[in-house]
Amino acid sequence: MSHDFHTLRVAEVKRETPDAVSVRFDLPAALRETFAFKAGQHLTFRRDFAGEEVRRNYSVCVSPSEGVLKIGVKKIAGGVFSGWVNDTLKAGDEIEVMAPHGSFCWSFDAKAQREYVGFAGGSGITPVLSLMKTALATEPHSRFTLFYGNRNSVGVMFLEEIAALKDRYLDRLSVFHFLEEEEEEIDLFNGRLDRAKTDEILSSLISAESVDAFFICGPGPMMDAIEEALAARGVEKSRILIERFTTGPLSAAQAAAARALEEKAAGLKMSVTLNGRRVQVAFDPEKHSILDNVRAAGLPAPFACKGGVCATCRAKVTAGEVQMKVNYGLSEQEIADGFVLTCQATPVSEGVTLTYDV
Repeated sequence: MSHDFHTLRVAEVKRETPDAVSVRFDLPAALRETFAFKAGQHLTFRRDFAGEEVRRNYSVCVSPSEGVLKIGVKKIAGGVFSGWVNDTLKAGDEIEVMAPHGSFCWSFDAKAQREYVGFAGGSGITPVLSLMKTALATEPHSRFTLFYGNRNSVGVMFLEEIAALKDRYLDRLSVFHFLEEEEEEIDLFNGRLDRAKTDEILSSLISAESVDAFFICGPGPMMDAIEEALAARGVEKSRILIERFTTGPLSAAQAAAARALEEKAAGLKMSVTLNGRRVQVAFDPEKHSILDNVRAAGLPAPFACKGGVCATCRAKVTAGEVQMKVNYGLSEQEIADGFVLTCQATPVSEGVTLTYDV
């Protein structure tokens, strides 16, 4: 993928809920190929706020077949970027955007007959909606079941759009809403999507064994609970796809181990390639990661979250050995192929060679 930022003009900002909007972009012909995306991918945005560069990732909420580029953004308390998008951004404004990326994706096949299940919480609906729309449009013999949790009905993003999809695909789409702060007649749909609720869903509404893929995105505790419930029923990891927006801090033990690893790596030399340019970088433990060392050396290595989630900083190790503190953005296959998240990576051997040009 391209690591360059491109300036896109905003075509429309639509209020979806009191604290969330969707943003559609004008896409000039010259950039259509650059911004071609897979269902479930996200975009990295860059903007200067009071002299500080801020980057954020937001998932595409449409299907590639729709021919538009649109994201959903929920306003987060204290969120500089999400607050600006919700309160200030308007049609005609311009913003810097990186090409689509991310591995929260699935290979759809028009001839397939599959069962898909989506678990979404809050703004986690954005990539799940993209995958759901694509599955239904691409695979006419497949079914999709969506379990969508929110605090209340007012905060349900894309409520009308999901209802319209339900009407369009009556025989192939099932939608179940779960509300924490409003009481419905059926007790199952009251409360958050936690482990107990997921176990009940798996016992009464779906058969995990018959599902080809589970798509999960939302608050961390929700995703952890659903993953645990599926694992307890023997669902293979290859059938569980998870997209994380944020992660919690490292534990004291994890932080201590990471610091010890960084100090041990002091002075180790790495050969790094980006945009065809190769440089030698000596690891400085005070900069904590390969990513920050590379950027300090003058190479504009890409990044967004710096939390091991988005995989914007992904690079391939072709020689030597590195170790990651955490990994929420790479699949097992990507790791087997030699990819690492440089924002989480520390060299643990001499002669590390890695490239961003993949």
